[in-house]
Amino acid sequence: MDKRFSIKDFYLYLFLVLLLFVLLTAMYMVDRQWGKLSQVEQILEEQAGDIRRLRQSYTELYRRLDTGAPAAHTGIGIHTPRANPAEMPEAFQRAFNVTQRPDYAEGDWLVQSFGNAIATLTPLVSSDVYASTVQGYVLESLLTRDPETLAWQGLLAEHWEVSDDGLEILFTLRPEAAFSDGAPVTNRDVVFTYEFIMNPRIKAPRERAYYEKIAKVEAVGPRGVRFTFKEPYYNSLALAGGMSILAEHFYAPYLETPEKFNQSKGLLFGSGAYRLPDPEHWTPDLGLVELVRNPRYWGPVQPSFDRVMWKIIENETARLTSYRNGEIDTYPAQPREYKNELLKDEALMSRSQRFEYLAPTAGYRYIGWNEERKGRPTRFADRRVREAMTYLTDRQRIVDEIMLGYGEPAIGPFNPRSKQHASDLKMRPYSVAKAKALLADVGYEDRDGDGLLEDQEGRPFSFELIYPQGNEEYKALALFLKDSYARAGVKLIGKPTEWSVMLDLLDKKDFEAISLGWSSSLESDLYQIFHSDQAKNNGDNFINYSNPKLDRLIEQARSTVDEDQRMPLWQAAERIIYADQPYTFLTRRKSLILVDQRIHNVKVTPLGLNSGDMPVGWYVPKTLQKYH
Repeated sequence: MDKRFSIKDFYLYLFLVLLLFVLLTAMYMVDRQWGKLSQVEQILEEQAGDIRRLRQSYTELYRRLDTGAPAAHTGIGIHTPRANPAEMPEAFQRAFNVTQRPDYAEGDWLVQSFGNAIATLTPLVSSDVYASTVQGYVLESLLTRDPETLAWQGLLAEHWEVSDDGLEILFTLRPEAAFSDGAPVTNRDVVFTYEFIMNPRIKAPRERAYYEKIAKVEAVGPRGVRFTFKEPYYNSLALAGGMSILAEHFYAPYLETPEKFNQSKGLLFGSGAYRLPDPEHWTPDLGLVELVRNPRYWGPVQPSFDRVMWKIIENETARLTSYRNGEIDTYPAQPREYKNELLKDEALMSRSQRFEYLAPTAGYRYIGWNEERKGRPTRFADRRVREAMTYLTDRQRIVDEIMLGYGEPAIGPFNPRSKQHASDLKMRPYSVAKAKALLADVGYEDRDGDGLLEDQEGRPFSFELIYPQGNEEYKALALFLKDSYARAGVKLIGKPTEWSVMLDLLDKKDFEAISLGWSSSLESDLYQIFHSDQAKNNGDNFINYSNPKLDRLIEQARSTVDEDQRMPLWQAAERIIYADQPYTFLTRRKSLILVDQRIHNVKVTPLGLNSGDMPVGWYVPKTLQKYH
């Protein structure tokens, strides 16, 4: 007898579906409630800590009053606004001036995007510009630069003194400085930060390479901290004053389990204007980075936005769509779409502020030729091969055809307008003939008439170039280079690579060639990238380049405090790099940025856009705010 689907079965099926829906909804609501309860519990714990510190501070205050001792700053880390603008610390004066505008208002969210996933936000462990951007909102240093004048100003330190010989710098911390849980920033935290970085069990090879210049860091009195250098260093004030201070009470437990720290994804906690909602458990699979206002921010000016976040949108088309829909507030455009599409979109331009600039700190794109892979020299270990590859790279055409004029060819590691740059260096022209002559010297010929060069063993000159996936400009560059190299019988195989995989390949030095970019600074230190010591232990000389003469010049330049004597040393170092071509330096690109009109006080400074000018750079007037 056939069984038929009856009305009763239908209602039973419908009941089961509804029951399942109710159960899933209930589970979701319970999960949300647990999340909210966890947040409430965290807030209550922090408030209890505040109350405990207040009680201790007032007990100490009464004790001093009873004994006639002078009252000291309580150090409880709870913000009290300064009433007198004349007392405003210099580092906060710009932010204070912005808050005096008639339309200034706190509130709203700043929503931006990153084009690549972030592997980790943990300080020292992270190595990309995205993590560094986020950390700039959470961590603070002893000093900061005025983005307009570039002069140093006290941040966590209220003043500093440099010894006559330049080997000692004594900082005095601000008594009101505090971490986001209310605990005061002390000189012990500064000492701990240095010791934590220098601990060989902590994965911080890049930072250790710089801080090895320091002999010791020691607490002096209640608020002083002294940095003593082993030898003169031209950038000593920036090195000591720019160190992001880590909270000992938060990071010290990881000294017992260093691998847990080294493999962590989101251990980010500091004294800055913003903080992670959960400073221990951020993970990349969240698909965004979200920071919230630090309610205990110690500064005399409070941050403008309630939240600052970055959505991870790796596809450029999706990123532009998000900007068009108002889902993100900024959009860094590629030259082709900017010139051919965006500038012609009247509706988009009417609600956007646009900025075109080439900052003095603009970095460069390059192709890095790995000289050793898995313990064996590669074809790129021969300088003639690297130089030939540069002759095969038509950089002016890259600027004209791929960047549409929004940039300039790069000749070496230094900005051509910098005093560090050797002005006598000229860009190698595009020349297939010169490239083939150099390769012939090495033994590369087309031995079988197939159009490809082969070495003396008959192996074709074919190599992989890895570059970030999802970036149309890198993709266009790879196709352009493939065509250019093919004219000389060299086969390029482009390999777009996910960002976290690329970072792993860099650490292992397991690649043939790579195209990436370096950010720059007002005076660039070549040590991190080109000194042979940095080819070890996850340093940033991941192409295994070594030149003893260059090493000595870099060391000499770093130890020369007098600028007039130091600049010729940098120029001599650049000439060696120009001759050796460990990189084929490609281009320096203009930034092409669109910013939503509702964002006010957007400016271009010598350091770029002022979005990261803490605690107030950008803001949204109350009438234009859309997040509550």
